Amino acid sequence: MGFLDRFRKREEKEVLWTKCDNCKSLLYVPELRANLNVCPKCQHHFNMPAKERLQHLLEDYTLLFENIKPTDPLNFRDTKSYKERLKQAQEQTGLSEAMLVAEGLLIDEKVVLTVMEFNFIGGSMGSVVGERFYRACKHAGEKEYPLIAVITSGGARMQEGILSLMQMAKTSMGVGYLKKKGIPYITVLTDPTTGGVSASFAFLGDIVIAEPKALIGFAGPRVIEQTIKQQLPEGFQRSEFLLEKGMVDMVVHRKDLKETLHTLIKLTTYWKRHVEI
Repeated sequence: MGFLDRFRKREEKEVLWTKCDNCKSLLYVPELRANLNVCPKCQHHFNMPAKERLQHLLEDYTLLFENIKPTDPLNFRDTKSYKERLKQAQEQTGLSEAMLVAEGLLIDEKVVLTVMEFNFIGGSMGSVVGERFYRACKHAGEKEYPLIAVITSGGARMQEGILSLMQMAKTSMGVGYLKKKGIPYITVLTDPTTGGVSASFAFLGDIVIAEPKALIGFAGPRVIEQTIKQQLPEGFQRSEFLLEKGMVDMVVHRKDLKETLHTLIKLTTYWKRHVEI
């Protein structure tokens, strides 16, 4: 066996293990994935890839709006061109954009689900994310299916400038359409949920759920602390702090999320099934 073969074999072994960011325990990656990317020692919630999240929550699903793909309208370049960053993110994640939209079964309930991928340019919201979410709202409204949005994002995508910021209005209009139609909209905020996404469709849910200890807010705590020149309270902008202040409705462990969503959908659609207007 040559040096390169030995190096690759060692690399393959190394990716089988990771360290918990919270308790520093050494974790076997296949076991961690089987546990929904939650540390079995301290219950720290690792980031969960969008594809895995989708497969966990839905059965018999169909992906929607995959034909809507990003371009480079501003011909933007920083240390790399935007085109290069998009290609790199697509290769790294296997996704065409930072949001997946699907229609499928959540246990026995038909739903439309949007899931964001943080590893795709920080889960940032560009024009495609905004358009896919808006179309998900329209699709859910037309089919009269509840819409669930699982959110993780660093905010608006700077490489698209004002076009990205305009998505805040577009996504909010999509939620407004659902409210007029009386369609339930549930958001699940995961770590992190920040910036323009938190300031638009993330907090517009009829029910707002957060995963434990997720960072949720507009600007980060360090920026706020430096701006107001005051020390922030312990746990500031974490799920439990927001629950205490009434900004989210519940904090739900990932292993309980599927059943919780199913129960909430049963409750919020009860009137359609049993009440004659």
